[in-house]
Amino acid sequence: MALLLFISLIILFALGVPVAFSMGLSSIFAMTSEDISIQVAVQKIFSSMNSFPLMAIPFFILAGSLMEAAGISKRLIDLANSLVGKLTGGLAIVSVLTAMFFSSISGSSAATVAAIGSILIPAMVKRGFPKPFSTSVQAVSGELGVIIPPSIPMIIFALTAGVSISIGDLFMAGVMPGVLIGGSLMLTIFAISKIKGYGKETLNQSNIAEDAALMTTKGRLKAFKQAILPLLMPVIILGGIYGGVFTPTEAAAVAVAYAFILGAFVYRSLTIKSIMEVLRNSVISTSIIMFIIANAGLLGWVLTAEKVPATVSQWFISVSDSPIIFLLLVNVLLLFVGMFLETGAAIVIMAPILTPVAISFGIDPIHFGIIMIVNLAVGMLTPPIGVNLFVACQIGKLRIDQILKPLIPFYIVLLVDIILISYLPAISLWLPNFLK
Repeated sequence: MALLLFISLIILFALGVPVAFSMGLSSIFAMTSEDISIQVAVQKIFSSMNSFPLMAIPFFILAGSLMEAAGISKRLIDLANSLVGKLTGGLAIVSVLTAMFFSSISGSSAATVAAIGSILIPAMVKRGFPKPFSTSVQAVSGELGVIIPPSIPMIIFALTAGVSISIGDLFMAGVMPGVLIGGSLMLTIFAISKIKGYGKETLNQSNIAEDAALMTTKGRLKAFKQAILPLLMPVIILGGIYGGVFTPTEAAAVAVAYAFILGAFVYRSLTIKSIMEVLRNSVISTSIIMFIIANAGLLGWVLTAEKVPATVSQWFISVSDSPIIFLLLVNVLLLFVGMFLETGAAIVIMAPILTPVAISFGIDPIHFGIIMIVNLAVGMLTPPIGVNLFVACQIGKLRIDQILKPLIPFYIVLLVDIILISYLPAISLWLPNFLK
């Protein structure tokens, strides 16, 4: 049954069948080969979605969409510009810092790229940054959207890994890796801009005056005051979860209420039309993710019934009993998988198989979850399925091949980050352990 499952899954992928349909159909093919009733498939699909924590996904998607529609991107950009705009390569560094701010609100990589890139890519080009470099910076910054909490892939991992994992702990474990990656990207941009002289052009005298005013103490305080309310959202979410005030699912609902009040009554930037558009887009995004999870639940049941995780575990042990070698193999595997599968789909397929194996090697499941998500986040930057590349190139009006060369230094830096996160568990586990 397992052999038929994998063969049919590969064939369906090769034929271009969407991932969710491929997982469901291949599972049904495998089940019918053993005369298992189709009713079992229906039951497993339903039970995989019948989970209270899963409600956090649509709520976080809606909260991020409401904040985006409320027009907070400009406030976050001004704050970031006031803090690091004076540095060499300032506006490109601002892109990364703004992405870190926005990621703590959005939970989505593509949304981070779209919300910030539409403003900063044209602005960077006007300041003398080459368009391919500007677009690549925005694409690479967007991956922070799934690493810095709240993160939708983290919720999916916690619910599909096959072991008991706290979503709150997973959220907190993503903070330091997010800071590490964001900081390394900013240092890389600084070095490249210094060497190549990027970002020395200015628009006009009024632009110079505007930036100068923003970078004074008074300007920084004003920018912080304008951005403080959106930045309070992650504080409320994570503080509420760790303070025992509410569960992650309830925190997501609170985030929606906060985002709506902020956009509709404080900033008054949400209209009936924009709210309806936000609801429409949120329903579509949620439906896609839930359909993937539903079919992945069925796939996971077939894999478990065929003892595939145990077989995979035995194979890894036969190769080496060293966790160092195991993590090396897993990183290579996940980077490869991330090139061809969307992050959510990759997690629901790989997490139930690899997480028990990681635990058998003595690796903390929270740490392993961060390793998996960081690897798959890099997949968002690699062809042929790199969603961040498509979004950034659409904004920058470039082809993907035009930004691959500027991305090479960032690929190298991200690989170093992956190695550090993989082999230094304290980067991920220090904060959740400290807060316990």
